[in-house]
Amino acid sequence: MPEQAQDKRPHLVLTKTSKAQPFTAPSAGGGSSAEVPKPDRAQHGAGLQAQLQALRPVAQQAVEVQKEQGLQSGLGLQIQFVGMPNVELAFESLGDERNRDPGQQIEVLSVRAEGNTTVANVYVPDGKLDHFEKYVAEYLAAKTNKKGDLIDHGTLLNAISSIRSAELRALWTDEPELLPQDVTEQFWWEVWLPVRGRRNEVVEDFHKLATLAECQVSAHQINFPERTVVLMFGSQQQLSTSVMTLNCVAELRRAKETAEFFDSMTPPEQQQWVDETLARLNVAPENDVTPRVCLLDSGVNRGHPLLAPFLAIADLHTVDPTWGVDDTANHGSGLAGLAALGDLSNALSSGDPVVVHHRLESVKLTPEQGANGGDAKHHGYLFAEAVARPEVAAPARPRVFTSAVTSSDDRDRGRPSAWSSTVDRLAADYDGDGQFPRLFVLCAGNTEDQHSLSTYPASLSTNGIRDPGQAWNALTVGAYTKKVLITEADAQGLASIAPEGGLSPYTSTSAAWSTAWPLKPEVVFEGGNAGKDALGAVGIPSLHLLTTNNLPIERLFATTNATSAASALGARLAGQLMAAYPALRPETIRGLIVHSAEWTDAMRAAYLPTNRPATKTDHVSLIRHCGWGAPQLDRALWSAGNSLTLVLEDQVHPYQKVKGKGVVSKDMNLHSLPWPKEQLQALAPGTKVELRITLSYFIEPNPSARGTSSRFHYPSHRLRFDVQRPLDATTEDFVARINAAAEREDDGDPIDPKDPNWILGDRQRHRGSLHQDIWQGTAAELASRGFIAVYPAKGWWRTRQAQERYDLPARYSLIVSIRTPETNVDLYTPIAQQVATQVAVPVVVNT
Repeated sequence: MPEQAQDKRPHLVLTKTSKAQPFTAPSAGGGSSAEVPKPDRAQHGAGLQAQLQALRPVAQQAVEVQKEQGLQSGLGLQIQFVGMPNVELAFESLGDERNRDPGQQIEVLSVRAEGNTTVANVYVPDGKLDHFEKYVAEYLAAKTNKKGDLIDHGTLLNAISSIRSAELRALWTDEPELLPQDVTEQFWWEVWLPVRGRRNEVVEDFHKLATLAECQVSAHQINFPERTVVLMFGSQQQLSTSVMTLNCVAELRRAKETAEFFDSMTPPEQQQWVDETLARLNVAPENDVTPRVCLLDSGVNRGHPLLAPFLAIADLHTVDPTWGVDDTANHGSGLAGLAALGDLSNALSSGDPVVVHHRLESVKLTPEQGANGGDAKHHGYLFAEAVARPEVAAPARPRVFTSAVTSSDDRDRGRPSAWSSTVDRLAADYDGDGQFPRLFVLCAGNTEDQHSLSTYPASLSTNGIRDPGQAWNALTVGAYTKKVLITEADAQGLASIAPEGGLSPYTSTSAAWSTAWPLKPEVVFEGGNAGKDALGAVGIPSLHLLTTNNLPIERLFATTNATSAASALGARLAGQLMAAYPALRPETIRGLIVHSAEWTDAMRAAYLPTNRPATKTDHVSLIRHCGWGAPQLDRALWSAGNSLTLVLEDQVHPYQKVKGKGVVSKDMNLHSLPWPKEQLQALAPGTKVELRITLSYFIEPNPSARGTSSRFHYPSHRLRFDVQRPLDATTEDFVARINAAAEREDDGDPIDPKDPNWILGDRQRHRGSLHQDIWQGTAAELASRGFIAVYPAKGWWRTRQAQERYDLPARYSLIVSIRTPETNVDLYTPIAQQVATQVAVPVVVNT
C-alpha cells in the first residue's frame, strides 16, 4: 500500500498467546473411489495360492545365493504384488512389522503406478511366505469372526491380480524412459537402500553385491529415517547378475545431471561507476551478529571491488579443495552481486547512500562449467557438505543459504528426491531434533530452450520446477519481470516476450504436479525478459539484470537473468529481514517473505478469469504458476496504522503414545489474539477488510516411493490452521468444531469447509509446510474472529512408531495481518499498547 512508505511501524511479535487443547481427530475413512472387484473366490484364491507356491523354490534359491555371498542384513526375496486395473491397492496391508527384529519384518519397499495399475514391491524375509499363504487360506475358507463378519482379507486380495518375484526393472521408480534400452549402457544410478535397524550392514551388503557385479559405488551416502541413498556406476546387465540378492535394494533411480545455467555476459562498464558507488556504500561490520547470505554455487571472486567489502577471505569455502574457491564459471560472482546490492542498474543510477545490513559467504558447490563427473552427481551429499563448511568455520552466525544449482530436467514433478529430501532434512535440523533449523532459498529452475521461449506463455504450464526446488522446507523462487524496454539500437525489431509484471519466460512452475505436492514456487522475483521476432527468441542485455562480473580486470559488470537471479534477490530479502528482526526463527523469515507477496495485474490477467468470479481452483492455478506473487520489501519489514501484522512463534506437541492405542494425536493450540475489535466495529458499515494468515513450519522428511497419502508419509507431521467463525457462538464451540474435523487420508483437510470468503479454503491451502490464505469480507464480520487454532494432521512421526520421534514438539510460525483501505484508521496503536513489552526488535534497515 502506498501509505506504508510514510507510515512504517515494526511488526508486533507476540508471545504466550496460545493454550494447548486436547485434540483427537477421528480415524479416517476413505480409500479408492473405485469399487474393489469381487472375483470368484475359489478361482481367484486358487490362482494366488499357486503363484505363492511357485515362489517357494525361487525364494530358497535366493537365500542360498545370499548365504554364499556372506550377506548379513537379511535373507529373503522381493515379491511384486500387481493390483487390478483402476483399483487402488491397499498396499499398507502387505507389510508386517510386528517382529521385533527389523530384518525379519515384511516391508513394503516401493509403490508405483504402471498405467492404471498399482504395483508394490515387498521384501519377504526367509520363511515368511507362509504369512501370505495364510492370508489366502483364510480367504478361500471365507473366515469369519464370532459375530459372523468376514475377516478373510478380501479387501486386499480381491484387488491383487498377480504375485510374482521382482525383476530388476521392478525396482525402477524413476521415469520409465530414463532407463536405457541398451542394457549394456553404463550410467550413474541412485540406489535407495532400506535400513532394517542395521543401516551399516545393509550398505555393506550392497557394496559386496556391486563389487561382484563390477559396478563402482560412491563412498558417500545420505541417511534418511528409513532409507540410505548411495550412487553406483554400472549397467543393467552388470546389476542383473545380482538380481537374486537385491533384496537389500528398495528403489533404483537415475542420478541427475547439473543444469546448464551459465549465461553469457555483457561488455564491461566504466570504472568510475564502481568508484562512485563505493563512495556511497556502507556495509555491516564483520562480526558473528551480522547475518550472512551464503551462496552455494560456482564460487565467488572477491577481487571485485563491489564484492570485497561483503566477503572476508575466510568466508570463501569449497566442497572440494581441488576446485578452489574462485568463480571460473562466471555465475556465482554475479549472484553475489545481486544478493548484496540487488540489480546494480538501480544502485548505479541512484545518488542515495547504499546501506547494507548483511554480508556474504560463498561455498563452491559446482566446479568449472558445471562439470558433473563422478561423485559430483551425488548432489544431496555435496549439498550437505557445502552447508557444513561455513557452519564449522563460524557456527554462531545467523545465515540464509541460497543455491541456483538445479537438475537439468523436471522429471520429479514434485516427488521428493534424495537431493530435495536432504534440503528438507538440513532445514529441519533432523540430526539436532529441530533445535537449529536453517533457511534455504532455492531457484525454481530455468527453461531456456527456443521452443519454450517461442511458445510462451503456454510453455509455463508444462515446464516443471527442477530438483531440489520441490523441497517442502525451502523457499522456492520463480521469476517474473518488469523489464520490457529494449534499448539496443540493433534490437529494435524485437519485442519483449513477457508483458510488464508477467512471469519471466525463463521460469518454471508446478502447474503439472499432482495436487498432493506443495504449492510451488512460493514467490517470484525479477528474473528478466527475452526478445522475439518472426525468426525466434533471444536474450537481450537490456532485458536482464546488471551485476558483478567474475573477472573484474577484464570487465566489471555483466548481466544475468532467470530464476538464478530471482533466487539471489530472494536471499537478499531474507538477509534484510534477518538483520531487521534478529530474534525471529528461519520459519518466520520464510513466512514473512511469502506473507508480503502480491500478484501483479499481469499475473491475475493471465490466470484468473475476467468473465466470472475466480474460483478456489483458479487461485490454485495462479499460485502454481506465480506463487503468491512478488514480495514487497516495505510490507515484509513494516506494519502501518491500517495494515497491522502480528507475528507469533510457538510449538505444539502433535502426537503422544498411549498404552493400548499406540501413537495418537495429542494437542492443538488455540491462539487468543489481541484483535482490534472496537476499531473494526467503528468502521463504516460495509467497509471491506482483508485478513491474511501464513502458517510456516519445517517437516522432517522420510522419502520413499511408497505413496503420498498412507502411513508412509513423507512429512514427519502436518499442521493446519482454522479461524473462529461468526457461527462459533463461543470459544468452546470453536474448539468442538475443530476437534470434530475428520482427517482425510489424502491431505488431512477438514471435511466441512463452510467459510466461503477464503481465496483457497480448507481443501486447497494445506499443501507442503507453508500454508497461506486470504479472507476478504466486512470489518463487522472480521471483528468476531479473535481465535486461531493450529492443529495436527497425520505424519510419519505418528504412523511410523518404530522411529520413536512421536514425542518431539512441532515448532511453527503464525503471521496474521489485517488490512483496510481506510487510511485514516489506526488498528496498530491499540494493539501495540496491549503488548508494549512484546514489540518486535527495532528495525534497523534503511530503505
